[in-house]
Amino acid sequence: MTIAALELLTFGLGRLVTAARESGHRLCLLTRDRAVYRHELDRLPPDALDIVDVDTLDTAACVTALGAVPDLAGLINSTDTFGITGADAAAALGLPGPDPAAVRLVRDKYRVRTVLHGLGLGRVPAHRVAAPYPAAASGVLRAVGLPAVLKDTAGTSSRAVWPVRDEPSLRAALAEAASVPLKGGLLAEPFLSGPVYSAETLTWAGHTTLLGVTSRQMSPEPAVREEAAAFPVALDAAGHARLERWVGGLLAAVGHDAGFAHTEFVRTTEGPELVEINRRIGGALVGEALCRRLGTNVYTAEIDIALGRRPALLDAPPAAGPACGFVLVYAPGTGTLAGWQGLDGLAAFPGDPRWYPTLAPGDRITALTDQRACTGILLTEGPTAELALHRALSAAGSVRPLLGPPAAAPPA
Repeated sequence: MTIAALELLTFGLGRLVTAARESGHRLCLLTRDRAVYRHELDRLPPDALDIVDVDTLDTAACVTALGAVPDLAGLINSTDTFGITGADAAAALGLPGPDPAAVRLVRDKYRVRTVLHGLGLGRVPAHRVAAPYPAAASGVLRAVGLPAVLKDTAGTSSRAVWPVRDEPSLRAALAEAASVPLKGGLLAEPFLSGPVYSAETLTWAGHTTLLGVTSRQMSPEPAVREEAAAFPVALDAAGHARLERWVGGLLAAVGHDAGFAHTEFVRTTEGPELVEINRRIGGALVGEALCRRLGTNVYTAEIDIALGRRPALLDAPPAAGPACGFVLVYAPGTGTLAGWQGLDGLAAFPGDPRWYPTLAPGDRITALTDQRACTGILLTEGPTAELALHRALSAAGSVRPLLGPPAAAPPA
């Protein structure tokens, strides 16, 4: 039988191929851009999986492509951008999958915030900014006040997010938002002060299990890109149980009843407050960190969920593996990536440093304020998340992205 995946995150394809094979299935990836997976594809045998090139934002095209997959047993839908397409395709083909209405709700940050606020599960109100955006400053000030955050209601990868602390910066952000193509609409909400974390969970039949918490180090304002992370954050048993109940309540309220979730929150002076809910395993190297810490291939749960069965991961023994820290290595400026300096010296650092490139030499870097400028991620291990992160920061400090002239055009 075949398990199809309608796009995936940048990393994790190799582990998913292994999980499918060990479950007696073959993986088929539907994608609109194979280059996203080039790091993992370069390390897999050519015949490790099937790949179908299709516009994965076109539901009809995906249903047609999936209909041609032999012995199709399930569909993995583990991204934000393509989540609605995947949910609609699974429903059209009668495959196990999430309620498309719930997927649409979670993809709209304004609706999530409004629903949770109305149920008393969030203190933060949301304000939908009406176009024309440059004329909306007074409405934002009345509804939200300052400091505030403006964001794309369907945004990903920290794109189209503007923290603002005074009226001039608010007006400048509104003017910039008017010139940026948004995936949804524009949302304004109060700025949450405090460190950022994400809860990594797995839900089955409406019951949510907290697998662990990832710390987040964000860049200085006004950029909002993620700089580093570590897993798992140390929590005592009572704190773990409280957070599990809180996140489980949020996920239940938005109709997430099965699968991984990556719920970002800020630990404010009044307790945790939601940033956003993502119906998927965590991005960057969160999935890899989960595998190492839990001592198992957590991607087997993706196979189980796609087949409509209870994930065996829920019965895994207590975590006994190493903690992980990872650092996103950003380009120093815009231009063409020529390569990296320092990769050949990583073996001298503790923590078994591993380099995961997100760009390749010749790729263009056009923006520096979000994750598009990340050239690669450096991961290390340690006995605790704190020590693992210290090791990752030390090793990443020796890696320098190099910019060069634009790549030569291929001969005619």
